[in-house]
Amino acid sequence: MIVSEAFAGKTYAVLGLARSGLATVETLAASGARVVAWDAREEAREAVRDKAELADPLEIDLTGFDGIVVSPGVPLNRHPIAQKARVAGVPIIGDIELFALARPTLPPHKVVGITGTNGKSTTTALIHHIVEQAGFPARMGGNIGLPILGQEPLEPNLKGVGIYVLELSSYQIDLTHSLDCDVAVLLNITPDHLDRYDGFPGYVASKARLFAMQTPGHAAVIATDDEPSLGIAAKAVAQLRTVSAANILPMEQAAWPALQGPHNAQNVAVAIAVADALDISRDDTLPALATYASLPHRMQRVGEVGGVLYVNDSKATNPASTAPALAAYPAVGGRPRIHWIVGGLAKTDNLDECAAQFGNIKHAYTIGEAGHMFADILRPHMPVDDSEMLLTAVRRAARVAEPGDIVLLSPACASFDQFRDFEARGDAFAAAVAALG
Repeated sequence: MIVSEAFAGKTYAVLGLARSGLATVETLAASGARVVAWDAREEAREAVRDKAELADPLEIDLTGFDGIVVSPGVPLNRHPIAQKARVAGVPIIGDIELFALARPTLPPHKVVGITGTNGKSTTTALIHHIVEQAGFPARMGGNIGLPILGQEPLEPNLKGVGIYVLELSSYQIDLTHSLDCDVAVLLNITPDHLDRYDGFPGYVASKARLFAMQTPGHAAVIATDDEPSLGIAAKAVAQLRTVSAANILPMEQAAWPALQGPHNAQNVAVAIAVADALDISRDDTLPALATYASLPHRMQRVGEVGGVLYVNDSKATNPASTAPALAAYPAVGGRPRIHWIVGGLAKTDNLDECAAQFGNIKHAYTIGEAGHMFADILRPHMPVDDSEMLLTAVRRAARVAEPGDIVLLSPACASFDQFRDFEARGDAFAAAVAALG
């Protein structure tokens, strides 16, 4: 756990006691802060009763508080806590801002912050893997893994200072005001989460804030494969390093089994540029690309049955993140190979961003709430089975797939119509595949 004198004697309200909220309460309490905590769930409140006062921030006087720490999931554009904080003159922050405030009291270190619409988790894990393989002390957190405040501070070793590698969603950036990343990273920007922003420009502006917080001596690594990212690069105040998926040659990428497809070419180009910015030699970086293993639910190979490869890409919750997965397995000799399982709770009423890859699809299997709509969209282009349920889709694909084919779960949708989250959906896919054998 990170304990810092930066919080001693201060007063914070913590709203939401899931993983990051619990870590926040523990850090603040251990650092000598007064903590007022609340969650609608009684069991969550009981978990912090010995560390915090229990009170709903919406029901108490917030005058004099140093901050209200909320979960990134709290929609500040419509939650009443936003107005309550404005009236009291108290900043609304997140656990990443607390980490930023604690940084001056931590041992010497560097921070790499990664944002973008798609590819954040893979790129964060890949950079963390490269840093570890190069021998530096490393921690991974933010929107991936354990809450950063709940992890032990890094100590320098003979190789150099510790490096914190943070995946940062737009929601987390919205709650952060002073995180000056040594290396800030932008992968790409496509429309997403627009219910939380004033249109697409508002979403882009959220991503841009990560770079506005940097000081000139630091590095900004930006993939300039889309127009919004180009615009942010033009305004970067840090030392700019631009990259593109086109920087990675197919013959190079073939040597990195867990990093196939054009989307991973962009991820790799960014990771190499970050390693360069951290003064990690290519002799350390390139071998690490070959030993990197896919994250669960992100182009994860979950099995091979009868010569058919089964790939779990449940994290692909919008068409823009599914399109690269479809491109990762091109047709061979004019023969498409992908059996595509698609559907769930749709974020759009079309699959336009995937259309360029329809030639790679041998058969589609639609599921979930969007299943009927997507089946109608896809039928003019390919055979479609409106399967409705994931288990049904896996079984039907297994019956018709031939050796050399790929059964790909890349839903282009959220999971909440049938599953708790995308992890539960991916686990269900993996279990269905295991049952085939």
